[in-house]
Amino acid sequence: MNSLVDIVLFGVIGAVMLAALLGLMLLTTGRSQGQGLRAVFGVASTILLIAVPALAAAQALGSGQGFPQALATAFGVEVIIFAANLALMPAVVRRAAAAQGVTGPLPSPLSPIPLIGGLVSCALLALVGTGIAAIVS
Repeated sequence: MNSLVDIVLFGVIGAVMLAALLGLMLLTTGRSQGQGLRAVFGVASTILLIAVPALAAAQALGSGQGFPQALATAFGVEVIIFAANLALMPAVVRRAAAAQGVTGPLPSPLSPIPLIGGLVSCALLALVGTGIAAIVS
């Protein structure tokens, strides 16, 4: 397959899976305040953020592309998942603030520091996923 097709396909799959995970987290926020549920969602999110780009990188490596192309594919997938996360984050922040009784203006996730940090984490996660794909392939 073409790298752009891989990026879009795996990126959309990852974004939908992350949106479903965040939706479940929003539904359970008011019901349970336990740390165990948050830990489960954190672990599931981490697995998702590593596994989906690793699958895209494995697809790229399996089609004869080199490590740099596989890394670029995994990074593109991570960026799409990150963009979906940014789009859904205001709802998560509002819901968490309402559950804790916080009123007033809430911080915006669209300031430069979270965006730069998110892109750096996308690059690191893409590198981890591509490394896993290279080891497995």
